[in-house]
Amino acid sequence: MGKILLIGLGAIGAVIGVFAIVVAMQPDEFAVTRSATIDAPPAAVFAHVNDFRKWDAWSPWAKLDPNAKNSFEGNAAGEGAIFKWSGNNEVGEGSMTIVESKPPERIRIRLDFIKPMEDTSDVTFTFDPEGSGTKVTWAMSGKSNFVGKAMCMVMGMKETMNAKFDEGLAAMKKTVEAEARSPSPTP
Repeated sequence: MGKILLIGLGAIGAVIGVFAIVVAMQPDEFAVTRSATIDAPPAAVFAHVNDFRKWDAWSPWAKLDPNAKNSFEGNAAGEGAIFKWSGNNEVGEGSMTIVESKPPERIRIRLDFIKPMEDTSDVTFTFDPEGSGTKVTWAMSGKSNFVGKAMCMVMGMKETMNAKFDEGLAAMKKTVEAEARSPSPTP
């Protein structure tokens, strides 16, 4: 019985050791990039990203916890605008700060996670004219520590993030295109 236990523990130790080696060999940085074409001018699409108050209409994370506590600080929109949230386990706690706003071409955001683990990522949105519409590209990059690498492997984080970005871009497309089709109010 003791020999079987030792063999079992040795096998478990070997699996853990191999897993640790595979995790350690993963890249130290991650990047996710997704794009969509929206039938609206760049300025119209830009406005929906440059103002955090408009994110509720298209952000896939807003739907994960409708009871999350949200707050807005700093500028109303553009550089210096800050959005903070605290919610359930699916959304965690953190903040986003617009660090660059170049209408209607690019927005850079510092994304700081507090929970479930501390981490900082860089998020960039670019808005390129494409015919009568806009190609919007949503990119996120950052450094991965050992725990982050393990989570990416076990939970399929890259695939999950790709799906969330695609979901967000589809909702942004629907929101912006509906707004572009609606008649402007007359003064």
